[in-house]
Amino acid sequence: MNTTQQQAPTYPGLVQDLADRGLLTAHWRRVWDAVPRSRFIPPHVWRQLPDRCEPVVTGEDWLALVNSDEPVVIQLDDGAEDGPGIATSSNSQPSMVARMLGLLHVKDGHRVLEIGTASGYVAALLCERLGDEQVHSVEIDPALGEQAAAALEEAGYRPHLRVGDGEQPWPGLGLVDRLISTCALRYVPHALIRQVRPGGIIVAPLDRDFWSGALVQLYVQDDGTALGTYCGGASYMPMRSHRAIGTHQVDAETGRARGAGLDPAQMLTLGFALYAGARLPGVRLTHEDAPGGARVWASREDGSAATAATGEDVWQYGPGLLWEEIEQVWMEYASLGQPTAGEFGLTVTDRRQQTWLRSPLRVVEPSRTARP
Repeated sequence: MNTTQQQAPTYPGLVQDLADRGLLTAHWRRVWDAVPRSRFIPPHVWRQLPDRCEPVVTGEDWLALVNSDEPVVIQLDDGAEDGPGIATSSNSQPSMVARMLGLLHVKDGHRVLEIGTASGYVAALLCERLGDEQVHSVEIDPALGEQAAAALEEAGYRPHLRVGDGEQPWPGLGLVDRLISTCALRYVPHALIRQVRPGGIIVAPLDRDFWSGALVQLYVQDDGTALGTYCGGASYMPMRSHRAIGTHQVDAETGRARGAGLDPAQMLTLGFALYAGARLPGVRLTHEDAPGGARVWASREDGSAATAATGEDVWQYGPGLLWEEIEQVWMEYASLGQPTAGEFGLTVTDRRQQTWLRSPLRVVEPSRTARP
């Protein structure tokens, strides 16, 4: 790392912007001022674009990216050479980090477990806030773990670090007061809940089939369950063992058209995604902008699929009528008043994970037509 990068401070404007947006309390503001992000960014990084990762070549561009409210990609393809160029680790978007740390509600004396050390920046912020002895962080990638340990030591922080699978309990750690995951989870492993004391808080981004990126804040109960509400969108790279497996196979020769119905642009809200994800488990949905609206693709493991774009005919494939199922779920959602993401919550037990609407007693059940 060159001298310019080593000594580059965080632009005061970035931290001030986070404070102006209400993302930093006075206590956290002092922490962020004391921990320059630049100390935890390696010299070779990438900017995440919608369709690819772009190398950051010049020192000026490096400095501008580090001091922006953007994620900084620090690893591609799990560190393999000559891979397809997929981002697999990053220093997260500062505003998202601030949101997640705020949701933890840490207090002096709390012990915190972080899943996903990555660059070490979040661990450093926690050390500055709570003290080194109170912070534990686990990273599955040995190279990233070594890099983070070196950056933390150079910055003067010495949290408890471990290389291993964050989905598994930390041997001998005992119960912590707070747990934060900086990688997306398809579900919240109950082993993580067992690491947190009753009354403790878990903050994690979730990534499901129908939607990608929702933040959840869970409170651990005396009976070993955890429940809490969704707190807006959050796009994180998935935990390695939680990555989606394969693609759904669709027979293009079964395609059949029907007239346009529900505008797919209407369904691209996190509230609908949370509802539909619970009602239609196993249905994957992706989307992109289209002239005048949006284009979506939906598919299921049994080969059912549909594609629709604003103002165009709908095409459906395979068995069943997947688009009709989605439209039916939309009508249910509309009849409920189109609830926002913050009206949904999640309950996690050792047997299941259930999304609920407005009350833990009002579980959103899978549709009778849904297929696994």
